[in-house]
Amino acid sequence: MPRPGYDEVLLITGYPTFGARQLVALALRTQPSTFLYALAAPEQMEAAQEHAAALSPDARERFELLEGTTTHIDLGLSGAEVRRICTEVDRIHHMEQLTHPSVDKESATRVNVRGTLEVLELARSCHQLKALVYHSTAFVAGDRTGKILEDELDKHQRFRNPVEETKAIAERLVRAAMRSIPAMILRPTLVVGDSQSGEVDQLEGPYLALLLILSTPPEMAVPLPRSDNPLHMIPVDYMVQAALALGRDSRAIGKTFHLADPKCLSADRVFEILARAAGRRIGGALPTAFTQALLRAPGLTRLVRSPRAFLDQILTPVCFDTSHTDQLLHGTGIVCPPFESYVDRLVAYVRARYLVETSPDTGRPSLDLDADDLP
Repeated sequence: MPRPGYDEVLLITGYPTFGARQLVALALRTQPSTFLYALAAPEQMEAAQEHAAALSPDARERFELLEGTTTHIDLGLSGAEVRRICTEVDRIHHMEQLTHPSVDKESATRVNVRGTLEVLELARSCHQLKALVYHSTAFVAGDRTGKILEDELDKHQRFRNPVEETKAIAERLVRAAMRSIPAMILRPTLVVGDSQSGEVDQLEGPYLALLLILSTPPEMAVPLPRSDNPLHMIPVDYMVQAALALGRDSRAIGKTFHLADPKCLSADRVFEILARAAGRRIGGALPTAFTQALLRAPGLTRLVRSPRAFLDQILTPVCFDTSHTDQLLHGTGIVCPPFESYVDRLVAYVRARYLVETSPDTGRPSLDLDADDLP
């Protein structure tokens, strides 16, 4: 039976990753009759408890942390916890995943594939499940070019890293399970910071260009990689708003949704806007050899995850169709804001973080390149 006093009970895996925290916060803020269970791995429990403690008193009454991991049978939960979940939960957002493109294949397979299998098994046991929302990635398209439709998956693409490959395998599992489970698949593109606050946890994608801009002396023109291909990205607040709305829409069951900016800018245009927001100017195209040297710089790789994967993405001419997403979100007021409307907030947040990370007082290395770094 449903949890007494609540209209809806959510289970969210992958807490306290940035996206999961944002989704939890939004659900608690906008759905006062919803109760949330959040699954956190044992090694993440301390951080999870800190984030949970920061919730408002009202929100904490509607939120419960569970210690477990999706790679274990029954998610590593006790029998009593499993029975409670299977009785109460009507929507699951499976957000636990490894997304670092340099992760080894064994680890990616364990979390992204086996973890999905275990969540599917739990979902089958939930007596009143209305929706399993599987959070995937648009980059299951691998090295495909041109227009990618939401219904498409296996199109003889090659995968550029274990994350793309294992997320595609997991999608196949979810698609097969749709015969017996009310499930849907969400495919966000690169997720950047909050469009209102600029907050972000991991610096990925366009943050490579932004850090190069911030680390270049003000009197110099910034050399950057150049590409007129689309740079696909969305702010995290749009991602979680869309995820919650689609997760509650019965029309979404059995479908796949691209979460992408329908007015995606080219990489060159994004870099120009970033440079202007940072008060800098862009110089000539960055030579390939120097780009490779930058990618080896300890300071850069410490702040930005997998810069090589980002370069692969901006060199791939691809467009993600959003027909399913547009149809179901029409009239909800949930739209992806244009990059120009929030770039200043992204820059301000990263500038402050960059100054802390590279301050001599912290004892952390800067992004400066020594002569030995050059090819």
